[in-house]
Amino acid sequence: MVEPAELGLFEASVLGVVEGITEYLPISSTGHLILTAHFLELSGDTVLKDKSGNVVFVEMPSAENPAGVPLTLETGKNAYLIIIQFGAIVAVVILYWERLLTILFGVLGKNRNGVLLLRNLMVAFIPIAVLALLFKDLIDKYLFGNLPVILALFIGGVAILLVDRWHRRKVKDDSGPDLHELTLRQCAFIGALQCVALWPGTSRSMMTIIGGYLVRLSPTKAAEFSFLLGLVTLLAACIYTGFKVGLPLTNAFGWWMPLLGCIIAAVSAAFAVKWMVNYLGKHGLAVFGYYRIVLAVVLAVVFYL
Repeated sequence: MVEPAELGLFEASVLGVVEGITEYLPISSTGHLILTAHFLELSGDTVLKDKSGNVVFVEMPSAENPAGVPLTLETGKNAYLIIIQFGAIVAVVILYWERLLTILFGVLGKNRNGVLLLRNLMVAFIPIAVLALLFKDLIDKYLFGNLPVILALFIGGVAILLVDRWHRRKVKDDSGPDLHELTLRQCAFIGALQCVALWPGTSRSMMTIIGGYLVRLSPTKAAEFSFLLGLVTLLAACIYTGFKVGLPLTNAFGWWMPLLGCIIAAVSAAFAVKWMVNYLGKHGLAVFGYYRIVLAVVLAVVFYL
């Protein structure tokens, strides 16, 4: 079994807190988790073993691949971070149960607005689902590194400042459509912007909130659409990763480690979402833009100076 110093109770708890706080804020959970993993020394090609001392494989040795693909500390950590996103999903389900109940009634044919909201979320989800399946390996190979993440953080920070300034001039806080009133074109536009978040460090929530701003949603409605769309996107990622590396992950870390991460992520995400909605309604996005720029500078200093 992997040594506690590599991914033990403390490390799993810290990653759960960071994931929960940053998942729905437009500040890039990837950037924060890279920095956190760096200080926790969780990067490396150490091959993980189960409690019996056997190597844990993601892909077992075969005639085509005699060596197999072992689970390493790096890939195990990345899979763990995706799995514990389920906790962030649970937080939004609890906080926005009324919206989700509306969708359920819509599916049952009892609420037209619920049907329209579900349609809008699905239209916004399709672009990233297609692109992620087609280009995930290329993205991981060429964009999942310190420098691309730093650049994404900085550029995203500037983008937030520009869009927030435009939105303050053009849209009143209490104006704009409700989520079910968005057109298919507007939802597809938000979905297309979400695809930019495949570039690690960009932030899925940042791109979908910016998309909501650009179709003239109020700050709170833009955040709400981002959170609900995140349910679909993150759930798809959790299911995909769970099928692919769920068993090897539990063989290496045990079932309780991901469960702990999910619980901690759920609690911290709930607090982060509540705070963000209140803050956005009063102050807008600008502070997140400045924060991203500062974080980009910090990461550049840590990794390159």
